Amino acid sequence: MYHRFNENKYPSTNIRMNMFKDQMNIIKNLNYDFYSPEIFLKEFNKPKAEKKILITIDDGFKSFYNEAWPYLKKNKIPFILFVSTEPVGKKGYMSWDEIREVEKSEIGFIGHHSHTHKYLIDMSNDEFKKDIETASRIFKKKLGYVPEIFSYPFGEYSLYMKNYISKNFKVAFGQHSGVIDINKDKFELPRFPINEKYGNLNRFRSLISYLPLEYKKLEPNQKKIETKNNPPKLIIEFFDEQTNLNNINCYSNEGDKWDKSIIKISKNILSVKFREPFAPRRGRINCSLNDNGKWRWFGTQFTIMRD
Repeated sequence: MYHRFNENKYPSTNIRMNMFKDQMNIIKNLNYDFYSPEIFLKEFNKPKAEKKILITIDDGFKSFYNEAWPYLKKNKIPFILFVSTEPVGKKGYMSWDEIREVEKSEIGFIGHHSHTHKYLIDMSNDEFKKDIETASRIFKKKLGYVPEIFSYPFGEYSLYMKNYISKNFKVAFGQHSGVIDINKDKFELPRFPINEKYGNLNRFRSLISYLPLEYKKLEPNQKKIETKNNPPKLIIEFFDEQTNLNNINCYSNEGDKWDKSIIKISKNILSVKFREPFAPRRGRINCSLNDNGKWRWFGTQFTIMRD
């Protein structure tokens, strides 16, 4: 997941183009194919024999159009561009003509990213629905259709929001890290966020090499956490076929500091005992497993509400 390109005053969401090009070359040199979003949708429920890489860009910033788009077009690298409709045409954002130019290409695929790009989880259910429906009407008017893929702004969603999105889209992406596999929930798909801080090439090579850490069930389903259930009870049930579970390590940021999580494994079920409540606004847990020399990874994210 990318946002801005060569906008160096925004390091948390920016990637420098020379680094972006180096990252794309790493993917090519490791002989991974780039995933066409259309094929990704069609093949989602089919087991994959080999890994592919899906490139996603959030927000439709002008710097994407000026900096990354010419490179992606020249090198025929497919991608999803997630657009929020309210900022389109404003300073720093792409115009509808530019979005249509990307959309009409063979490699650009437009995704739905809400209307306002506000903290949708803070809205009432009716306000949330109105925001999504407003964007859908604008997409229909400007592009002639409503995009089938959704990306939650800030990676935040409640169970109500996810259930609503699942009835109106084919898949939806969060901002928690991980590798997609056939068993992942189609409406909270992980992505590795890439920026200046977390985009160095050694880390990128590691991310590209990770395999999915597949699981049968993850609880709680509700990712919106309020004071009464903070910290949540996190339980992950793995498949019986998964070996080497004793090698798993998890890290989490409760109390607003990253540290090794306290975990318990019983048969194929892992439970996390958090040290203290999570601080607003996001609680994250990342787990990795050395599976006979192959590294598997998954992550999840909670949105921590204030009183």
